[in-house]
Amino acid sequence: MFSVVGGLFGVAVLMFFARPFARFATLFTVAEYFWFYVIGLGCAVVVSRGSALKGAFALLLGLLFSTVGLSPVHTQARFTFGRPELYQGINFIPAMIGLFGLSEILRAVSMPGAEKLDFVSTPIGADRRGSFFARHVSGSFRSVFGGSLEILWRRPLRILQCSAIGTIIGILPGAGADIAAWVSFGYSKQRSKTPELYGRGSLEGVADAGAANNAALAGAWIPALVVGIPGDSITAIVLGIMTMKNLTPGPEIFERQGVLIWGLYFVFILANLALLPAGWLAIRAGAQLIRVPRHTLIPIIVMFCVIGAYAIGGSYFDVALMLAMGLLGFALERAQIPVGPVVLGIILGGPLEERFVQGITASRGSLAVFVSRPLAALLGVVALIVWLLPAITALHERRRSVAGLSRP
Repeated sequence: MFSVVGGLFGVAVLMFFARPFARFATLFTVAEYFWFYVIGLGCAVVVSRGSALKGAFALLLGLLFSTVGLSPVHTQARFTFGRPELYQGINFIPAMIGLFGLSEILRAVSMPGAEKLDFVSTPIGADRRGSFFARHVSGSFRSVFGGSLEILWRRPLRILQCSAIGTIIGILPGAGADIAAWVSFGYSKQRSKTPELYGRGSLEGVADAGAANNAALAGAWIPALVVGIPGDSITAIVLGIMTMKNLTPGPEIFERQGVLIWGLYFVFILANLALLPAGWLAIRAGAQLIRVPRHTLIPIIVMFCVIGAYAIGGSYFDVALMLAMGLLGFALERAQIPVGPVVLGIILGGPLEERFVQGITASRGSLAVFVSRPLAALLGVVALIVWLLPAITALHERRRSVAGLSRP
């Protein structure tokens, strides 16, 4: 319910602000694009869960992976180890399947007593006949939508605030819907009268995170359509398909492909509205899916991971890449290092390097090209603030704690 509200809010922002932003983007040169990428990567570190230092490490790891393959400027093979499959770089779709899918399976299997648990944690009061969810949630229309309408009626302003947060984060290149959901969840917890319930089944937290999640999906299309920078991994995939169809994203797309743009808006609206019946059917099916034993469900999920990695290019190398990324994601999760920045580094590392080399080449080796224009200098200052924000916040918290200890 709240995903639909947030999604429609994001579509409205996309419809009214994408074209004005496109006019502004016509002023961009290589330097502005470079800083735009740097700001997006910095925001991914700032809002990632856990330590900002660990988020920066994950981002640098993804940027390292992005250097694999032919150089985007000089077409020089790097870190390919003689494997022709790596000439085009690391395929980020098998990488995502491994980092987000297989790593979760490995984490679930490695849990103590995993063979005794259902696929999800069994709440208090559940028994061998199925989980609490499977036995107590009916598929009736009233049981599904009644509570959602009540929450929406009690706190419409909070839902709009979280939708706005999700849209803004979605506009930032590389941030994505997951980060928008976590930021909105944290904001909602700070403003809630019952923050102790968050993380323990609070419907308010789920509602706010869901609204921000879908609002970010629409917001991510603003940089994707205007400057060709994917806001998240989904838009990155679709941008690749648009390029295959000879559709070049950029400020001119609103003039040359106006029918396509309005068709895209219409599809967004229909897709969000379709979530209502689709979600209702998913809840009815989910109650039965949770009854499936863990030892049956996990091999099926692994099978889909393998099929998905193989289907991209019909290569067993992609399957091996997915398995390696799954082990890496599992190790990162054990070290409490977020895996999201790794994928963002893989996606945005190539374009970032290309813009940097183009700027250096055009200025004959002078770094002044990145601050010579007022707009580029302004974006550079914003990028510097974004990257220094974690250190500034940590220093401020340390001063507050020292001041608190020094009081009598």
